[in-house]
Amino acid sequence: MFDNIPQVKLGLVAVSRDCFPIALSERRRAAIAKAYDGELYECPVTVENEKDMQKAAADVKAAGCNALVVFLGNFGPETPETLLAKEFDGPCMFVAAAEGDGDLINGRGDAYCGMLNCSYNLGMRHIQAYIPEYPVGTAEDIARMMADFVPVARAILGLRNLKIITFGPRPQDFFACNAPIKGLYELGVEIEENSELDLLVAYKAHAGDPRIDSVCKEMAAEMGEGRYYPELLPRMAQFELTLLDWAEEHKGARKYVAFADKCWPAFPKEFGFEPCYVNSRFASRGIPVSCEVDIYGALSEYIGACVSQDAVTLLDINNSVPAQLWSDKIKGRYDYQLTDTFMGFHCGNTPSCKMCADRAVKYQLIQNRLLENGGTPDFTRGTLEGDIAASNITFYRLQCDSEGQLRAYIAQGEVLDVPTGSFGGIGIFAIPEMGRFYRHVLLQKRYPHHGAVAFGHYGKALFEVFKFLGVTDIAYNQPRSLPYPTENPFA
Repeated sequence: MFDNIPQVKLGLVAVSRDCFPIALSERRRAAIAKAYDGELYECPVTVENEKDMQKAAADVKAAGCNALVVFLGNFGPETPETLLAKEFDGPCMFVAAAEGDGDLINGRGDAYCGMLNCSYNLGMRHIQAYIPEYPVGTAEDIARMMADFVPVARAILGLRNLKIITFGPRPQDFFACNAPIKGLYELGVEIEENSELDLLVAYKAHAGDPRIDSVCKEMAAEMGEGRYYPELLPRMAQFELTLLDWAEEHKGARKYVAFADKCWPAFPKEFGFEPCYVNSRFASRGIPVSCEVDIYGALSEYIGACVSQDAVTLLDINNSVPAQLWSDKIKGRYDYQLTDTFMGFHCGNTPSCKMCADRAVKYQLIQNRLLENGGTPDFTRGTLEGDIAASNITFYRLQCDSEGQLRAYIAQGEVLDVPTGSFGGIGIFAIPEMGRFYRHVLLQKRYPHHGAVAFGHYGKALFEVFKFLGVTDIAYNQPRSLPYPTENPFA
């Protein structure tokens, strides 16, 4: 379990309209608690009025709950139930009971109707709440909704307690990494901006750190004999300790951190290595370190880590798959067109646990050309390279555009089990209708070249997170039967 993401303790509170049997709500609440397979605190207070609301809020807070399910076991009291979400001050989900567990005289709760009034009142009070796609169900249905809510709540809690720490400005001509911080503050995220020099000073202060040897041993064990540069390990271990200590010393009032570093062109020459492998190790423990000071890339990665409880990465939507490679290795084996495929790449920040067995610490070819004139690699060493292992994936990003507006995209697909024959941390990605998505979302809406990657299909949870955050423009890879607004119907 990652230490850098929150753990959700879910509370369940039933509400009851006083002209309906309170026993109906309480019986249905107990059935949900029995059906739910996870940690859950069942509040003994059933809310009928504002005094009950205060008691229930105090009770779930005292029990250590940080996320709440408000259950309309019958019609529900509009004011107290919505004020409960305000009083609790944590992510809240509202659900309602379906009929069918009693007669339709004294056993009818009308929660289907009550949810309408609940939603209306939440809107009037500007209270943000999570309401599932179809929020009315049996105990078993609601138990499943609660399980879907947990990763959403985890991401919301994480963002409310997140600080993004940056080092340096974006590289020259990387305007795609433009990052208006207005969007961060709207999300409740803090940011600490530092220079590359600040990082270098801290790094030099860690020379001779007694912990370096143990970190070197961890690195060697992770990579395996012959898959790293032994003489490089102390430098990389020193850097890893620098970042870990900086996080602890600078998180301040926040619980969680993510980093966005300027990793080139000055970094490798001054530090003596490329930071990519160290960055990959941070990602493997739920602490994203985005490349090229991509602040919203780091933010996106962190959201994915919270949702998936797994390592994530940040990749360039990089290069097309050669037609010959597609014809030889993909056509007939996978049900994808050439335009559904592309290569996702970065220098070496993808965690080793998400890569094929032949991954190794190597050198950054592009930087070697630029900084070492293509000669024998020295300080451009330190990337983690190899093909990314076959897996289901979700490619996504939350971005604040140049006008200060938050927007996002989500696309589910997979990494194909096909050798790339290329360099870096790289994989062949396939996303249904990627060609149209590339044109009418990524290009049309001017998204940057970086996308976050979660290793699994997490589109449903990510979509709900973005909705909860108030993002109204959430794009996805639409099927051909659903044209984009900018798509030429005659093409």
